Amino acid sequence: MFQKRLKFFRSILYLGDLALVAACWFAAYFVRFYLPVLPVTKGIPRLGLYVMLLLLVVAVFAVALQATGLYRRPWAGVGRAWWPVLRAVTVGVVMAVTFTWFLQPYEFSRLVFLHFYLFTFAALMIFRPLLVRYWRRAYPENAGERVLIVGVEELGRQVADNIKKNPVLGLGIVGFLSRSVDRVGGKVAGAPVLGTYDQIADIIERRQVQVVIIALPLEAHERLPDILALLDEEMVDVRIVPDLYRFMSLRGTVEQFEGMPIIGLRSSPMEGWPRVIKRLLDFVGSGLGLILTSPLMLAIAVAVKLSSPGPVFFRQRRMGLDGRVFDMLKFRTMREDAEAQTGPVWASADDPRRTRVGACLRRISLDELPQFINVFKGEMSLVGPRPERPEFIAEFRKKVPGYMLRHMMKAGITGWAQINGWRGNTDLGKRIEYDLYYIENWSLGLDLKILAQTPFKGLMHPHAY
Repeated sequence: MFQKRLKFFRSILYLGDLALVAACWFAAYFVRFYLPVLPVTKGIPRLGLYVMLLLLVVAVFAVALQATGLYRRPWAGVGRAWWPVLRAVTVGVVMAVTFTWFLQPYEFSRLVFLHFYLFTFAALMIFRPLLVRYWRRAYPENAGERVLIVGVEELGRQVADNIKKNPVLGLGIVGFLSRSVDRVGGKVAGAPVLGTYDQIADIIERRQVQVVIIALPLEAHERLPDILALLDEEMVDVRIVPDLYRFMSLRGTVEQFEGMPIIGLRSSPMEGWPRVIKRLLDFVGSGLGLILTSPLMLAIAVAVKLSSPGPVFFRQRRMGLDGRVFDMLKFRTMREDAEAQTGPVWASADDPRRTRVGACLRRISLDELPQFINVFKGEMSLVGPRPERPEFIAEFRKKVPGYMLRHMMKAGITGWAQINGWRGNTDLGKRIEYDLYYIENWSLGLDLKILAQTPFKGLMHPHAY
């Protein structure tokens, strides 16, 4: 019920956004050519040309609005919605302008696109609070489903908090039931404890409950058959929240397999189309990276070769997706026998093993450029958790809980941790925290954001030595 209503709300919002995109396109055309701020010097083009282009614009926005994660929190207030909306509109307009280049020789008005950009952003920002207001009237707290939560422990409180965070669902919490009579009369999460489990049928009738959510801790699950038996004759929706939340470590899921509910405690976001899209971005991005940086890489290769004896490239074993080990490429920045006596160790400030050219390369991260080859081959991604050496991982996995979860995604040249200052020999716990946040919240928009910020926040760092 909850997911269906939320999905329905998102669908209305999505279709409404697309309708506004079309309306703003026509508005931009008429404002530019019939209410112009600047004079129209080349004549008014036929409306039919812009109607044909509208099909392309709507198709582009149909993808851009979804791909940028705009509907992840569809009821967010204006203060939180403006940036996702601005990002989605910007991506859509940039993609539309790019595609119109292929429609030459006809040149579409740039001012139409500018008007369209401003109108669409304003329209989408106005539409959201209006739709939320209407939705709350359609499903007000008192007129929507009345919810009774069975269980007053942490899980029950979490259910209540989530209901309150999502007011557009129109759910009103009538109260809680406790297994202990001592809790009756008190309050949990602002709602009263109305009685014990045995009184559930009477409370449903008196309080006109429509939805019962059973949120029992694991140690109380032996009471579940008795509670369900008491609900046999009641005309209410029954939902069970299993006490597995604390065991869900990464992107927990609930799905059905041949009618059997299956709960996923952890999963990778790289399944289906997301995997295809990310690989496409990596393939195109690394190819362009190799082409654009090839003159610089050639100059660096010559400098490395002339600065000290040894190969130009340095191959180092790193662990990536699913724990697979691969050879990560770098420009060699240290003497050839750097670890002959010490074994695998972290580089340090003023490390005597570095060459003069290598010290400069490491300071501005240019030694990482050959990793475009790793990305092109599919061993790495442009964005992802930085790969570590197997020798270090054997130690890290013992010290940091959840460390190995970062290998549920391809290792990257840059990442969320790196642009937030956690790279090199910094706090390992913080790096893992940021890596897991990235995996949990992955989206194409987040990848583009990280790539855009890397030149400014990721290349130069006090720990890049």
